Amino acid sequence: MNLSRRLSYRRGKEDTVADRSAGDGRKAGTVTGAESTAEIGRRVLKLRTERGFTQRMLAEPAYTAAYVSTLEAGKVRPSEAALRHLAERLGVSYEELTTGRSPHDATRLRAALTDARRALATGAAEDAAGLFAEVRDEAERLGFAEERASALLGLGDCALETGDLTVARDHFEAVERLLSGEPLPRRVPAIRGRAVAHLLAGELRYSCYLLESAIDELNASGLHDPYALLLLYTAAIAPYMDMGAHARAVRAAELALALAPSVDDPGLIARMHRGVARTLIAEGRTAEADASLAKAQELYEQLRIHTDLAHCHWMRGYVHAQDGNLERAERELRTARDMLASKRAALFTVQVEVELADVLRRRGRTAEAEALLLPLLAHSPAAGTAPAPGGTDTAPAPGGTNTTPAPSGTDTTAAPGGTDTTAAPSGTNTTPAPGGTDTAAYEAGLTADRGAVHAGGAHRLLGLIADERGDAEAAEEHYCAALSLLERTGAAGDLADLCRLLGDLLRREGRLEAAMDAYRTGLGHRAAPGTTTLGPAPAEPPM
Repeated sequence: MNLSRRLSYRRGKEDTVADRSAGDGRKAGTVTGAESTAEIGRRVLKLRTERGFTQRMLAEPAYTAAYVSTLEAGKVRPSEAALRHLAERLGVSYEELTTGRSPHDATRLRAALTDARRALATGAAEDAAGLFAEVRDEAERLGFAEERASALLGLGDCALETGDLTVARDHFEAVERLLSGEPLPRRVPAIRGRAVAHLLAGELRYSCYLLESAIDELNASGLHDPYALLLLYTAAIAPYMDMGAHARAVRAAELALALAPSVDDPGLIARMHRGVARTLIAEGRTAEADASLAKAQELYEQLRIHTDLAHCHWMRGYVHAQDGNLERAERELRTARDMLASKRAALFTVQVEVELADVLRRRGRTAEAEALLLPLLAHSPAAGTAPAPGGTDTAPAPGGTNTTPAPSGTDTTAAPGGTDTTAAPSGTNTTPAPGGTDTAAYEAGLTADRGAVHAGGAHRLLGLIADERGDAEAAEEHYCAALSLLERTGAAGDLADLCRLLGDLLRREGRLEAAMDAYRTGLGHRAAPGTTTLGPAPAEPPM
């Protein structure tokens, strides 16, 4: 036997002996376990065959053909030295040989995630969900936890857009479980997503609880991650506003603005401007709110994020409605509705239509408004409505619906029909044509678990329309249906306004005791907004 053969034989024997005696003290990178040994053997055989190598060609000059044959059969555990030799000969990385994961796999998965994100931004959420699902499955097969978490996060965002809120929560919870051992900032996007899902389901208090708990934990642990904090403060504005906790919403907006210069994410900055605009609207600063929305809209146009761009048109429509410019409000809301319908964002589409109906009613086009509202409630589960304050018993809401009001949009959007003004003269001839956007939106409708605040808003508007035409019985039924829905969500500002409308109706009907009960209920919701359902404000980061 020549020298090189003797050296190869001896090294092969040394590896075999070392592998047999190796225990828990093996150095990092060494293959352990019968299953891993067999997998490595199959991988070496596959790569060798693909390259047209014989066992001798692969083994030399350091090992023997017999050693390679034994390794491929899964009968020997190769040492790190042997694996590195084989990897070099096969032209792959050590990691790819030992794990089956190529460095190119991560790059390929990240590129696929980018494609899926682009599809979600510019197309239908269902199509993007298919792409995200492919990445999730491939990442799971290859063992890439980070890419799998990103795909699950994308699936959650798709489900939010389509209004599948239970599915969305499941995906976000899966991300949190997958990243349970990671620092909290890594889990914040999933926590924010879960909070938004609860917000859209009308669970305002729990949405606030999730966001505030994460903020407290970040600040208490010294993990003052600007991106994570900006994400949380921006998301908290919507539930704060819906609950009437205006001071807390304003403070969240102030902290978000202070954090923004430290964050290099145009999409998140745009979302922050949308949230800030909502607090400005509540303070009557409509010009500043419109300027903030214009900044967000510009960023979304640059990024080609169509859903969020539609939300900007939605919010600008609300700003114009608050400012009394109903023609511009209608134009912006129609634009938002058409954009969301084209993306098959069913829940957001019907939410916009509630606010569009409010503008139409205020313009004196009550028949159009009513025709737009009724289909939105037609698919909800049938149930009776709550009795009016003071024990007044009412029949089930028209259409047999008992829906719950769900908060607007992902991070923003004011409560539907938030102002009660007199109708303006009709100025345009365009008709909303119920069902003219996307039938999927109407099949989804507004229910107790989807679009709760807007479902209550739809009943409120139908009550106003009935009241204006002198149908007190129908008005009372709708007001009580809205009250039943909004009480579950804790939307304090909307509840106070609704109790005032119901009280006025009952007073005109001569039912003074019931009217007084309605007014007292409204005052209870109006007093100290936010303090009855929320605990102390979360700790603030050092700025």
